[in-house]
Amino acid sequence: MKHRLLIITEIIAPYRIPVFNALAQYPGIDLRVIFLAKTDPSTRQWRIYADEIQFAHEILPSWRTRFKKYNLLLNHNVVDALRKANPDTIVCGGYNYLASWQALRWAKHNRVAFLLWCESTANDNRAGRRVIESLKRNFFEKCDGCIVPGTGAGQYARQMGVSPDQIFTAPNAVDNELFASRANDARQNALRVKAELNLPERYFLFAGRHVKSKGVFELLEAYASLDQNLRSHVGLLFAGDGPLRPELEHIAKSIHPGAIRFPGFVQRDELASYYGLADCLVFPTHSDPWGLVVNEAMACGLPLICGQRAGCAADLVKSNGRLIDSRNVGQLAKAMEELAGDADLRHQMSGDSLEIIQNYSPEICAAGIARAALAESFTRRDPFIALASSSHLVSKSAGAFE
Repeated sequence: MKHRLLIITEIIAPYRIPVFNALAQYPGIDLRVIFLAKTDPSTRQWRIYADEIQFAHEILPSWRTRFKKYNLLLNHNVVDALRKANPDTIVCGGYNYLASWQALRWAKHNRVAFLLWCESTANDNRAGRRVIESLKRNFFEKCDGCIVPGTGAGQYARQMGVSPDQIFTAPNAVDNELFASRANDARQNALRVKAELNLPERYFLFAGRHVKSKGVFELLEAYASLDQNLRSHVGLLFAGDGPLRPELEHIAKSIHPGAIRFPGFVQRDELASYYGLADCLVFPTHSDPWGLVVNEAMACGLPLICGQRAGCAADLVKSNGRLIDSRNVGQLAKAMEELAGDADLRHQMSGDSLEIIQNYSPEICAAGIARAALAESFTRRDPFIALASSSHLVSKSAGAFE
């Protein structure tokens, strides 16, 4: 009999669909996914690729509002959905929604294994608030284990009191093949694509929300400080949208020479063209749980300039890029100048990005989640068997993914 695995997550994010599709095909796993909402229009403009979904799922009725920085999402029929799924293991993608706490309470009452899928790191800007930290620690303590995407989140889980043998790694991933294929298509038709998208001949690329915490002002200041001759040949492109876009556009008008473009929000399928024709990705975030745009850029073979406080930094940025203090404009500008002026270095970093990202595929992420669920199921069924089986699976998971 297959192990009934239930995943609870907020919205239908395009980067999760390939992971869940792979997990649904994993031997011994019977997957069902509960989405707390279809999307979040207040912060996300993602297209919903419903035709790509190949796993059992449901979307709970919900009501959402925002209060200052806080996102309040309330759901109906949470307990009914849990009973219907009748899971052996629940994997919950977060602790900041009422439904997460309802699911945790239901799991404890019904003796169902409950794993937290946690991307938070100690560098999270939200960390340090006493009440919130107390609630988070309480949630962690009640979980049977924790699934993390990489080094930073694993360290955070240990700080929150999770035992190392209860932490499983499922590396964050995007559809590498899709991004690589579309980026290659763009390169093969570079003149046409650049004309259609109004792209500079060469450019640095930022992809993300236009908010202060992404380091957008530092990036604009760093670009403005570059040598005029460099700015005459290499532009800067801000893909995405957000509340600070008008202010950024206003500042950009005063920077001469330089080609600074704001194409707006770009959907997944079109974004690969922007990656494919860029010199490098610049991701100067002040704080980010992970930064999946880095995965996407690497799948397209891009060199990286990345803020060292990004959750992905310790795992993804090696010989393929430069780690910088995103608040240090001079350091950021120096890295931009180095990469823009050295074609051989960009070529070497491009190859390294493609090599590193092979270990961050949807299939590998799915395998990490499955091993966590199955290892936890052993401990529930027979404590003696669990000691040997769980230890074997944990060590195998660590060797493959950490």
